[in-house]
Parts: sequence; C-alpha cells; structure tokens
Amino acid sequence: MEVNELINLIVNNGFPVAVSAYLLIRLEKQIVSLASSINKLNTIISAKLGVAIDTDNSTDDSHKVA
Repeated sequence: MEVNELINLIVNNGFPVAVSAYLLIRLEKQIVSLASSINKLNTIISAKLGVAIDTDNSTDDSHKVA
C-alpha cells in the first residue's frame, strides 16, 4: 500500500468514524436518561395496574414480572 492510498483511506473513512464516535459519546447521556425515565414509567404503570415487578437493577429488567 502506498502512502497516497493510505492518506486517501484515512480521509475517506476517518471523518465518518470520527463523527459517529462524537455523536455516540454526546448522545450517551440522553440515552441513559431516557432509559431511566422508561424504567420509572414502567414502575408507575405497574403500580397503577396492581402488577408487582422485579425492581432488580440488572442490565435488562424490562421483561421481569414478579
């Protein structure tokens, strides 16, 4: 691989990778906040319906019903 090919590869693929990484890092806080809001809403709805849910803080507790 020549130097020109390497530079061309970095220019063509480096920018999209950098933008994607920036957006993922920036949006991570909002995703965590949305997940927390969904969990709170799930708890409120289950309390209104009289359904007991498992409130264990595991990675995916959205489907657990006690």
